[in-house]
Amino acid sequence: MKPLKLPPCSLTIKDGPENRLIFDPVRRKYVTLTPEEQVRQHFVCYLIEYLGYPPGLISIEASFRLHSMLRRADILVHDRAGDPVMIVECKAPQVKISQEVFDQIINYNFNYGVRYLVVTNGITHFAGRVDMDAHTFALLDNIPDYVTITSRQQ
Repeated sequence: MKPLKLPPCSLTIKDGPENRLIFDPVRRKYVTLTPEEQVRQHFVCYLIEYLGYPPGLISIEASFRLHSMLRRADILVHDRAGDPVMIVECKAPQVKISQEVFDQIINYNFNYGVRYLVVTNGITHFAGRVDMDAHTFALLDNIPDYVTITSRQQ
């Protein structure tokens, strides 16, 4: 596994019959360890262990339809009322965070209308706040903690 620019995290990895597997604590099962999955699982660990996100309010690969096509948000975070408040798009470490990645998450947000968007490849991370009424997007200096993203004043 390639070292990521995230705080240390304890991930459970084992060898499966055909490939390596990593335990997903949100879905409570082992999944194939791909470079993107490594980033997703490490980022979920970061959200839970360092930023106070409740595991029960995180969805992994949340399915939805966009222009009649099935799509999946890598990580979708909800508030305590069950409303989505943040989408995280994960890419493999070797994938550059480009305008195309931002376009992808912005398109996903047409379905959810969340206030916070994050894109990461495990090395580079960008977080931003969306103001749906003003149709603006502002980059943030860091990934917000759970209290910040669920504050109604935000």
